[in-house]
Amino acid sequence: MRAVTGVIDDGRYREKRDIMSKLFINGQWVKGEATQPVINKYTGEPCGEAEVASVEQVAQAVGGVRAGFEKTKLGPYDRYKILMKAAEIVNTRQDVFVPTMIAESGFTKAECTGEFKRCEMPFRISAEEAKRITGEFVPMDATPGLRNRIGYTIRVPRGVVCAITPFNSPLTTIAHKVAPAIAAGNAVILKPAGYTPLTAALFCEVLLDAGLPPSHLALVTGPGSTVGPALINDQRIGFYTFTGSTAVGLEIQRGARLRGVSLELGSISTTIIDESADIKTAVTKVFGAAYRKAGQVCTSTQRVVVHRKVVKEFLDQFLPVVKATTAGDPNTCDIGPMISLADAQRAESWINEAIARGAEILCGGKREGSVLQPTVLHNVTTEMKVVNREIFAPVVSVVEFDDFEWALDYANNTPYGLAVGVFTSNLNHAFRAAERLDFGGIHINNASSARLDIMPFTGVKDSGYGIEGPRNAIREMTEERVVTMAY
Repeated sequence: MRAVTGVIDDGRYREKRDIMSKLFINGQWVKGEATQPVINKYTGEPCGEAEVASVEQVAQAVGGVRAGFEKTKLGPYDRYKILMKAAEIVNTRQDVFVPTMIAESGFTKAECTGEFKRCEMPFRISAEEAKRITGEFVPMDATPGLRNRIGYTIRVPRGVVCAITPFNSPLTTIAHKVAPAIAAGNAVILKPAGYTPLTAALFCEVLLDAGLPPSHLALVTGPGSTVGPALINDQRIGFYTFTGSTAVGLEIQRGARLRGVSLELGSISTTIIDESADIKTAVTKVFGAAYRKAGQVCTSTQRVVVHRKVVKEFLDQFLPVVKATTAGDPNTCDIGPMISLADAQRAESWINEAIARGAEILCGGKREGSVLQPTVLHNVTTEMKVVNREIFAPVVSVVEFDDFEWALDYANNTPYGLAVGVFTSNLNHAFRAAERLDFGGIHINNASSARLDIMPFTGVKDSGYGIEGPRNAIREMTEERVVTMAY
C-alpha cells in the first residue's frame, strides 16, 4: 500500500481522478478517524482527501518512532546513503509532485517546478553533513594544576524530532527540516499544514523508497487544533522544528518547556533602496521577492523604502512590470490565488483601509475570489495595517526617505527581525546596514527574500530563534555531551 493514490493531472498514480493520502504510523500506511477534503486553491473545488489522525493515533505514531529510534541506530554513512538516494529518487518524480503542489497550494507551475528542482539540495547537503558531525577537544591541562586528564565533546541525536511545516513551501521546507533530522540520527514525525498534506505524503514515500527504516518515520495529518496539542504535550518528542505564525510558535515554546525548539515565525520584511543603488537590479529583485507565491513567503518584501531622489526612477521601471503581471489560474498565469478566500478578503480589507486613510494605490488592489491582483501602494503611514502588520499577500507599500539612518530605523521598527534587503553602491552604507539592522538575514544588493539552501537561516525578536540550513539544523537537532578521562 502506498501513501498516495490517484492523480490530479498526470503521473504515476492513475487509479483515481483525485488524490488520497493516508497516515504513516508504525511502519504502515493507515486510515485516520476521518477524512478532510484538500481544496484546489484556484477552483475552490476538492482535488483530493487526506486522513485525519485521532489523538490516539498521534500517540501511537510518536511511540512507534521512539521505539524505532531506540531499536535501530543508523550510522553516519547509512544516513548519507539514504539521503543521497532520496535526492536521486525525488528527481524522477516531477510529474507527480508538481501538479499536486499546484492544486493544493495554488502556486504557479513555474513556482512549483522551481521548488521541486530545488528540493534535492537539502537532501544532498544534509547527506554530506551527516559524515561531518563532530565534537571538540577540551584542553583540560590549560587549567592550573590539572594534568593527566583529557576531555572531549560528542554530539548525539535528540531522539524524536517533530517537524511542523507550513503551506507556503510544501516541499522544500519539509526537506529542510526532515533531511537534517535524519542526518543527525533522529527519527522523525512530520505534521504538514492542513492546506498541503498531499505533497508531504509524497515526500515520505521518497524517503521510504530510499531505504529509511519505516520505524524512523511517521506522518500525521489533521487540524492543528487537535493534532498540534497532542504532539506538543508528548514528552517522548525531544525536539520541535516549526515554521509558521508567531502565535503558534509561542504555543509550541510553552508546551515544549525544557525540550529543544527551532522556531521560524512571522515577519514584516523591508527592502531599502538608496540613491546610489542599481535601480534596474533592484526592480528585478524586489518584484520577485514581493510577488513570488502571491507574496505568501515569510521573507516577502512588504515595504520598499526608496530614497526620494530615485523613487520616480524606481516606480517608472517597477510599475510597468507589475501591471504586466497576470494573476489567476496557476497553470497559466504569473501569480496564482492566495491560500484561501478568507486570506484574500483580509488583504483586500487592509488595502481598502489604507486607501480610506489617504494611501494612493498605484496599481492592482482588485480581488476576484481568492485571486488578488499584485498591488503597489504609495503615501502610506505607520498606523496602516499594510505596513505595521504582516500582510502575507501580493501587496507592496513604497515609502520615501531622505536620510539613510532614518531608513534603517524604519526597517527596524517592527516586532520582527527575519530578513531585510539593502540596495546600495555606497560601501559605508553597506557596512552601516550590516551593523545597525536587527535581522537574522541582512542581504546587501539583494531583496529581503534571498535564501540559498546551504546558508544559515534564522530570525530575531518575534521572528523566532534557532538556525535552519542543513549544517546548522543538524547542530540544533543534536545534543553536545562532554567526556573526561583521567590517566
